[in-house]
Parts: sequence; structure tokens; C-alpha cells
Amino acid sequence: MEPPYPRLLVDRYEPAFRFYEAILPELTGCTLARGNSSSGYASWDALDGRTALALFSRDAMVSALGESSVPSRGASLVLHMATAEALDSAVELCTGAGGTVVAAARDLPEWGPGLRAAHVLDPDGNLVELQTY
Repeated sequence: MEPPYPRLLVDRYEPAFRFYEAILPELTGCTLARGNSSSGYASWDALDGRTALALFSRDAMVSALGESSVPSRGASLVLHMATAEALDSAVELCTGAGGTVVAAARDLPEWGPGLRAAHVLDPDGNLVELQTY
């Protein structure tokens, strides 16, 4: 059995796809394995070939399961950066790809020794935490 991976249900599939296609290869080395900007489903694989993240159109999931079975919101993704400089560059990359900074990079010792993080919303409102420690 393979480990689970996050799948984001998105209302605005095309801008979310463009956001993750712009940031994931550069920040994580993950590559697009399936889908495209209009397919309604896409996934990116890690270097070992396992799925690291998938996007799925919420409308497609509603069609399959029904409106009452599909949550309207609620996902987040954590991306670990090697250094504080890499974290700052990642924030710039995210905003350039259509993300919105909701919390600038700051030290969060209460979350963990040496932890520094920034929080960005992708174009569909999902929370992306960029962190280093």
C-alpha cells in the first residue's frame, strides 16, 4: 500500500492548476504526471514516482457523490524550504503565480524551535504553509 497524498477539491480549477504547476516543480521537484489546465484533475509526482498532490474539480466530485457529501472548503499543504532565503523566494514565486500572502514570513518559536513560516492562499483559497526550521 502506498502512503496517502493530499487531494484538493477546488472550485476554480484552472487558476489553481496554474498556481501549483508554477510552484511545485521549482520548490519540491515534483512533476506533473496527469492532467492539464482544463482536465478537471491533475496530479504531481515526487521523484520516487509517488503522487505528492492532486487537484480535483469540486464540480466533478459533486457529480460523483452529490452536493451534501462534498465539503465546500478545507485543505492545506505544507512545503518545507531548506533556508530562510529559500522561504522568501518561495513566497515571491507563490505571489507571482497568483497566490495571496495572508501572513508574511515570521518566526514562530511557539510552533517549534527555529520554525519560520509564511502562509499563502492559492487562487482557490486553500492554505499553503511555507516553512523552514
